[in-house]
Amino acid sequence: MNTWMVPTMGGYRRSWLRGDVLAGLATGTVVIPQAMAYATIAGMPASVGLYTCLLPMAAYALLGGARALSVSTTSTIAVLVASSLATLPERGPDELIRAAFTLTFLVGICLLIMRLARLGALVESISPATMTGIRLGVGLTVVASQLPALLGLSADPEAEGFIEELVAVARELPELSAVTAVVGLAAIVILLMLRRLAPAVPGPLVVVAAGICLVALSGVEDRGLALIDPVPTGLPSLSLPVVDDVIGLLPGAIAIALMSFLETVLVARTNRRRHEPPIDVNRELVATGIGALAGGLTQSLPPAGGFSQSAVNLRSGARTQLSALVTVGLALLVALALAPLLADLPQAILAAMVLVAVAGLLDPRELWTYAAIDRAELWVALAVAAVGLTGGMLLGVAVGVGLTLLLVIRAVNQPRVRLLKPSGPGPEGVLPLVLTGDLYTGNAQATYDAALGLVQAAGPRTVTLDVSALIHVTVPLLNTLRSLREDLAANETELMLLDVPDDVLETLRRAPWFVEAEQDGFVG
Repeated sequence: MNTWMVPTMGGYRRSWLRGDVLAGLATGTVVIPQAMAYATIAGMPASVGLYTCLLPMAAYALLGGARALSVSTTSTIAVLVASSLATLPERGPDELIRAAFTLTFLVGICLLIMRLARLGALVESISPATMTGIRLGVGLTVVASQLPALLGLSADPEAEGFIEELVAVARELPELSAVTAVVGLAAIVILLMLRRLAPAVPGPLVVVAAGICLVALSGVEDRGLALIDPVPTGLPSLSLPVVDDVIGLLPGAIAIALMSFLETVLVARTNRRRHEPPIDVNRELVATGIGALAGGLTQSLPPAGGFSQSAVNLRSGARTQLSALVTVGLALLVALALAPLLADLPQAILAAMVLVAVAGLLDPRELWTYAAIDRAELWVALAVAAVGLTGGMLLGVAVGVGLTLLLVIRAVNQPRVRLLKPSGPGPEGVLPLVLTGDLYTGNAQATYDAALGLVQAAGPRTVTLDVSALIHVTVPLLNTLRSLREDLAANETELMLLDVPDDVLETLRRAPWFVEAEQDGFVG
């Protein structure tokens, strides 16, 4: 079997079939209504979420390497799509929808470029604190955006950002629809109770079915309960990218590609069973990239691996991506035959599902952990969340990536020298130091200053420097060794290198001054 096509199906066992089929059906009852709800966060019709469960999910099933991962879209992606579309000049609803599909196509291109440039490992360097801040910002943004639908209020189209949306909701509270609020809050209670008391029962399917039955049997929509836009029967039509929107959407596409990749890999690794092959980040980039390209051409949101739906898939017994193809088949059935039933689905039900789904993003325990372990990481998480809430999540992601780079620079710029504590009494007048890693421009001066400080505090006649940890020889390393040797010699202190690796010594000898110093006993 071709290793790039349906890799999770290699060595398939007949005993897995039942688990894959049941898991695909169970996951479909969760992911299809949930994806439709996420589409509303992005300002798209619910049908766009349904279509995301077709070709994007199928593309990942055929190319992806995570066996139990369920790929459609997520609340984070939906918020970033809304933020990206908000940067475009004012346009009509149909133009905005076409721009969303163009954005999805661009995300696919960005993911494939990341694969070609081998940026997977670099992208994974984004700090957990940054991801916590993004999740916190996304969670609160989603809560504010869904309150009007949950409570039957008129959404203010001029409100931008978390604060303005909350103010708009507060201003509209006197116009609250009691019927809508009761339906929405009841749906939240049912979802939470089922999650706690009967986790095997698909809560989203239960509340969707209950909401449709309520409307069909009671006519409650006549009392102010708003329904979703009708979902067209049939398959999505071809949606070609709008060339004029490419430049304006490119920053958003890059941010969404980063988050799509990070979420997909994180969920894939979390759900991987110990005996399964490790997650190949390059394969994940290709699989999600092809999925996004297919989604952009078929009226879909950018795809990413989802925590809750993947957890259902794993818990229901999924062994391969055949389960995802079963979910695709269920979504196809909904699109071709069951779409008319969705016309009676209340908006408040979708809002309730979204609010319950994003509740996991608002976990304060992560912040307590950062506060106890590393205050700098805590401030990064809070800063990213604050920027995202006030300036939009696109800016929040950009700030998060920038702060991650600062944290990395701070970490690698630490001095790479320390005092070596011998197991027994050492020779009198000798100060043993050890170099703990390679030197480059960012940490060479800090290492030099730290070494000089240790020497001045001890006042030895001889300083030994263990350099066994060296792997690469750099010009900053050579300059640091030379300056340290000369400065110590000026104070009648000898510097001697110990345990120099052979390959490192060979490279050091290419510097003429080092050859002379070695002849004078510089290397012990």
